Amino acid sequence: MDAPVYARPAISLITEGLSPHNSALYIGGLDGARDLGLLKAHGISIVVNCAINLDVNFVRNPSMPEEGERCASGYSDIRYYKLGMIDGGGSPDTMMLGGYYILHGALNQQLPKRETYPFKDGGNVLVNCRSGRSRSVSLVGLFLHKQQPDLFPTLDAAIAHIRDKRELRQDEWFETPKPMLYDAARRASDWIDLIEGRRAADGGH
Repeated sequence: MDAPVYARPAISLITEGLSPHNSALYIGGLDGARDLGLLKAHGISIVVNCAINLDVNFVRNPSMPEEGERCASGYSDIRYYKLGMIDGGGSPDTMMLGGYYILHGALNQQLPKRETYPFKDGGNVLVNCRSGRSRSVSLVGLFLHKQQPDLFPTLDAAIAHIRDKRELRQDEWFETPKPMLYDAARRASDWIDLIEGRRAADGGH
């Protein structure tokens, strides 16, 4: 049985000071992700969408309008990255690993300074899924553990911090995040250590 879904902020500040641009990292659900005014108020210029069953169209003034079977396209004020995980089982664990590197890349890209890249480097980041309770929590927990290990020496410590900042109550912890996503983050943590030449973690993550 699913836990009750309590009222909580549309977006929640999780951490600050992420290099190289001293960016802040937020988690939110659909209501937060689709609110351009809210994103701008928090300096959020990057959105990483974890959900496969959720799309947000940030293009307000398309350079190529909809025409017959052709969808509109163009630039937006938001740099938008889409991961597309399932909220539960069904996604390969490697998608969590891919999500980590997508988020890392979004923060660290050095964008060309030309007309076809109308974005600034850096900016604050929102990681979203439908409610900001499971997919986003698992990915951001993994990211905090690997990027701020002095603050979050284990994955469990990172998840505990997110549960507090996101106002996730204890009676919903069994699915915030879902166990299979938590497990995927644990495995991705070990893979990151191998990829980046660090010694694999012993015991807890």
